[in-house]
Formats: sequence, C-alpha cells, structure tokens
Amino acid sequence: MPASRIDPRPTGQFKVVGIGELLWDLLPSGRQLGGAPANFAYHARTLGTDARPISRVGRDELGRELLDRLETLGLPRDAIELDPTAPTGTVTVQVGADGQPQYVIHENVAWDALRGEAPARRAVAEADAVCFGSLAQRSEPSRSTIRSLVASTPPTALRIFDVNLRQHYFSRDVIDDSLRLANVLKVNDTELPRLAELFQLTGNPRDQIAALATRYSLRLVAYTRGAAGSLLYADGQWSDHPGVSTQVVDTVGAGDSFTAAMTLGLLAGWGLDHVNEQANRVAAYVCSCAGGTPPLPAELRAAFG
Repeated sequence: MPASRIDPRPTGQFKVVGIGELLWDLLPSGRQLGGAPANFAYHARTLGTDARPISRVGRDELGRELLDRLETLGLPRDAIELDPTAPTGTVTVQVGADGQPQYVIHENVAWDALRGEAPARRAVAEADAVCFGSLAQRSEPSRSTIRSLVASTPPTALRIFDVNLRQHYFSRDVIDDSLRLANVLKVNDTELPRLAELFQLTGNPRDQIAALATRYSLRLVAYTRGAAGSLLYADGQWSDHPGVSTQVVDTVGAGDSFTAAMTLGLLAGWGLDHVNEQANRVAAYVCSCAGGTPPLPAELRAAFG
C-alpha cells in the first residue's frame, strides 16, 4: 500500500479499535483472555499504539475477572459494555499435537448483545483503524451494531475484516456485507478455499486474492499460511514472506497479532515487504508462547518505534 494513500506517522500516534467478541478461552493450561478483537487490540497496544476493544461482558464473576484482566494488560475498559442478564462469553479450547486449536464457542452470551453505547461510538469516530470479524456477527443485535460502528469510522480509516470463520457461525451474506464495509481483508489458508467456494472464485490463491480485491475494491488483502508465512497484495503488487521458524507451543492469537502488526505498519506507511516481515516476526513469537496475549519482547516492540 503506497505511503501516499495514508498519513505516515509514528505508530504510537494512531488510534486502533477491535470490535466484537471478548471472552475467556478455556485452555488445557488454564483460562486465558480470548476473542480475536481483544487479542488484536492487546497486540496493537503492546506494539505502542492507542488501542482498545469494543465488546460486552456479563454482570457476573467471569465478567468482572475479564475487566480486571484487561486492566492488568493495560487495555482500556471504557468501551466494554455490561449486560444485566446474558453471561460472559466462554470458549472451550483443545490444542492438538500440531499446536492447532479446536474451539467450542458457547452461545447466547453477552457479546451477542453488543449495543454500541456512547464510548464505543466515540472510539470508532476517532479511529485510524478498526478490525472486525464474522464470528461476532452470528446474531442480532451484535451484527447490526458492528456494521453501524464500522460504518461510523472516518473515511480515511483502515477497516480490516478478519474473516475468522468458526464452526457454523458464518454465512455468505455476512461475509459479503462485511467485505463491502471493509477496505482490508485478512484471510488464512483454511478460510480462502471456503471463500472461493462461497464466491465461485477460480484459479490459484493469487488469482482468488486478486479477484476479491477487485470485486470489493480492497486496498489490501493479507493471506496467512501458518508456518509457510504470508502473502500481501495491494494495488497489483505482491509481497511473499516464507515465515519465521519457531518452536510452536500453540497458535492461539497468532493471526490476531499478525493483523495488529500489519495494521500498524500500514498506518505508518511502511512498504509491503517490511510490513510482511515484521508481522511474521510478531506472529512467530506468539506461536512460541502459550495463549493469545503473551508479553512481547523489547526487540519486537522497538521495531514499531
């Protein structure tokens, strides 16, 4: 993405928002903060920018503990709504021998009832970038709320759709509507074939990526391939990164950390190859740790200045 398309500034001067699910991942090793938008906001903030999640938790013990956890992680809680009846979200996670997580996402929870209260509306109105996915749009009123919040961002903002297909909680219509709202798409190597089937995309992954970018007027498409790295596409240009070797503990949150690092690099006006390199370095480190929100080492943070 050419620097002329955005306003290059140090990454710490941007405001970034993750919209959607906030929950507890119930991992074999214990309970961890979860939800792709919250993980995204955490990593963006750890890398030095002003980032916050927008979500909803229950007025219950798990909700109070989540709010405490956000505070411990240094994440603002002002845009986290409290639901008087619905419980705080939880996801049961099993990690296979290859480090890949399997999820059971419980329904009828607080983040399904996101309302978009005043702090959330203020946050998106000032945002340089927002990230949202398909999971939190599985039901109303969250679906309409998320679309309204994304549509309320400034015209210059990055609107990143991280597909994040989980279980049966997606449809062609939700993805199509989200792509029409977005100007950046992040998709992985298990999700792209499903999009190809839903949208009748032909050819190899590059052909499919270029077709999506053209159809939806996307500024950038990021295609992640696990240990094989990632492919970025913008304005007819490609950046292909082979990945960073690491000892995988689990991959929880790795994609979210990639998206956060990529977002800050794009906002700062970096070239595609530099964005790709730094995002892969961050994601590889997260894969080497348990859970989706490990502290990032100083050398990674320093790269984002």
